[in-house]
Amino acid sequence: MMEQVLLWFFALAALAGGVLMLVLRHPMRVALALISTMLSLAGIYAMLGVHVIAVFQVLIYVGAVMVFMVYAIMLLDVRDPSFTRRYSAYLLPGLAGLAVLAFAFVHAIRGSLPAVEAPAAGGNFNVQQFSVAFLNDYWLYFELTSVLLLAAVVAAIAILKARRGNNG
Repeated sequence: MMEQVLLWFFALAALAGGVLMLVLRHPMRVALALISTMLSLAGIYAMLGVHVIAVFQVLIYVGAVMVFMVYAIMLLDVRDPSFTRRYSAYLLPGLAGLAVLAFAFVHAIRGSLPAVEAPAAGGNFNVQQFSVAFLNDYWLYFELTSVLLLAAVVAAIAILKARRGNNG
């Protein structure tokens, strides 16, 4: 019973973080909402018994990628007047869409909510097989992501320098 409560808590926290990423205006607040969503996903992975993926979620995405993104946001000039409003103009339509989606979701699963059981310790997940598949098949995608993040930081710095050059 406690596992299901925690699983639902993490799921609702991830959903709330996702909604906040859509409605907040300031880039740093959006980054913090993304961090909370990623931590909630790590909690879901841990509750489902996939502890290695939960650790990867925290170490790689929250610990490295998000620190990098927050650093890039801090390089930007956030004194832009469009960031002074706390919420986006799409807040009300987004909340209306969320209400419709929640109604459809509740209507679809009404009375037939299955129990979620965590797999047994040491279930079907094998760290060695995951590592071999990651290093053989997916390493290029991982490296391309890091190059893309680096390009985003370089672009942010170039935009910042161009704005400062025009202002004086």
